[in-house]
Amino acid sequence: MSDSVEEWQVVRRGKGASRKFKPHHQIPPASACLQEQLDVQKLVRRIRDTVSELRVEELWQQWKNQLLLATSTSLSRPSERSETDTQQDKDTEGTVQQHLECMCYGLGSFSSCVSARYQLAMLLLLLDAGQIPLKNCSLYDPAFSSAERDVLRGLGLTVLTENEEGKRLATKPTLFYLMHCGKALYNNLLWKNWSPCCLSLVTIIGNCFSGIRERTIERELRRDYCYISKAVDLCEERLLPCPSRLIDVFSDTAVITFPSDRLNKLPQSTWTDSPEPQYQHCLDLEIILKQTCISTSPVTGDR
Repeated sequence: MSDSVEEWQVVRRGKGASRKFKPHHQIPPASACLQEQLDVQKLVRRIRDTVSELRVEELWQQWKNQLLLATSTSLSRPSERSETDTQQDKDTEGTVQQHLECMCYGLGSFSSCVSARYQLAMLLLLLDAGQIPLKNCSLYDPAFSSAERDVLRGLGLTVLTENEEGKRLATKPTLFYLMHCGKALYNNLLWKNWSPCCLSLVTIIGNCFSGIRERTIERELRRDYCYISKAVDLCEERLLPCPSRLIDVFSDTAVITFPSDRLNKLPQSTWTDSPEPQYQHCLDLEIILKQTCISTSPVTGDR
């Protein structure tokens, strides 16, 4: 792909780190700008090094194979694409090449958190393997500093400014990268796509639903996270390998898909009664809601 991870260049620099990391004493503007630029460059080098480290791991080849296997079915399905989009995707032989979209929530502060940096590196490798243009991958996390947002944009990724709370509708085959996010984020995503048409377009790389069910009291799962509770029996999970040294980074991760033949066999009543989640009874919601999202919020999930 033309915007391969091997060709990264930072195109925006000097925006600086988050306010909470700035020292209290006054810094001359020129010195501050130089320091911020060096910080961004150093962060990009760290990300590149982490990508290179993962690329030679057997772990990466196994993840790559599972992703390509999972997405081959969704890419073969027709999606709601405009005539202009279809024309732009035609190659020189006149065939149509369909790309996945990608959405990443809850990555965390990858400048200060090693686990988040490994997860970002894995995301970049997956985009390359799946031939997903970097511009077609959007990310959101209120924990991102201004410098981190600049790094992501400089790599060619799209940084969202609005907290969607995970409620994004898939209108074309979409990979959702949700590493160690809270249950509410998964539940919101499932609710927004709660139909055979939309769910069949969804591929998730994140915490396996069967593991969530095992760790959650059944009564609470059905009451507070009913879409996860239902999805466990509708989805197909492929557990991804995780070496012991990266257990805090990639443990309990699976590729989750929703086979069309399985969804279409269910009665229509499965899809008709689908109220929006409210979470009135949740004491530890593990998500930053839109109305309470502020710049000092540290996390979006249960990292």
